[in-house]
Amino acid sequence: MQEKFVGICKVGERGQIVIPKQIRDAFGIKAGDSVVILSDINKGIAIVKSEVITDLTENTLNQ
Repeated sequence: MQEKFVGICKVGERGQIVIPKQIRDAFGIKAGDSVVILSDINKGIAIVKSEVITDLTENTLNQ
């Protein structure tokens, strides 16, 4: 499996994007999954599966 991917998405009229299939497959993102959008005005936008944030939060609080 490749470690890095590049995909181009167009933003629809309602502000929606489609995550490219190759990236969805690599990260196990399926229809109905939740993702978290992280943003920094200077650095850009990141999309993270919600489970990653949940696991990080649980690990931090359980230390």
